[in-house]
Amino acid sequence: MTYTAMRIDREGGLARLTFCQPARGNPIDGTFCAEFCDVANVLSTDPTVRAVLVTAEGKSFSFGGDIAMFVSQLDTLPLQIKRWTSDLHNGISRMQRMDAPIVAAVQGICAGGMGGMIAGADIIVAEPGSRFVAAYAGIGYCCDAGTSIMLSRRMGLSRARKYLLLNETLDAPAALAAGLADEVVPSDELAARAEAIAKQLAHGPTRAFGEIRRLLTSAASEPIDTQLELEAQALSRISGTADAREGLTAFSEKRKPNFTGL
Repeated sequence: MTYTAMRIDREGGLARLTFCQPARGNPIDGTFCAEFCDVANVLSTDPTVRAVLVTAEGKSFSFGGDIAMFVSQLDTLPLQIKRWTSDLHNGISRMQRMDAPIVAAVQGICAGGMGGMIAGADIIVAEPGSRFVAAYAGIGYCCDAGTSIMLSRRMGLSRARKYLLLNETLDAPAALAAGLADEVVPSDELAARAEAIAKQLAHGPTRAFGEIRRLLTSAASEPIDTQLELEAQALSRISGTADAREGLTAFSEKRKPNFTGL
């Protein structure tokens, strides 16, 4: 399928998802939502995908929701928002459940729902000029795109609450301190550093990564006995994989393991 708002490129287990409407600020609109849902279906069902690198073209990563689209449809917005979020939220949910870890490289402005989506990445690399903008309260809206979940996980509930209610803008050092970014690197190193991390993950034990991602997701909501059982079940499943066998064998032979994602 050919997309308008994004594209996918694959290389050696790494899928690069690039948002490609820089002239418009890579907005979240109806087209973006529908395409993102389809991309998530494609990536989450492709067994060759072992890591996903999310980038955006242009000076800014994304201005978030398309305000012009909202204004043009004020009378039908409640219905339209349900349609748009049906696609967007399904896509986010499927990306969160897949085995392949997600790395994001952020430059410039990353606002509103895009900030929430990107907060769901496993590793976020930002450049010094990046700005994470809450945005929602500034236009009288509450959050979507997983923002309430992802920001709470990354920043903690109280810090996420302050960020959203006060409509804060966090520069790169503040985002790093708050947990919204994992690394801040010089602008001319951003692409290379994010790619290096993504390739490292793409050569790792993909199924183990998937279990780790899902266990960390359930940790905040499950009682301890349930979470411990989930850990036991996951570890039992992983112990039978080829990568787990390779990891143990390589360790005993004092060599680097050669993981295949199986």
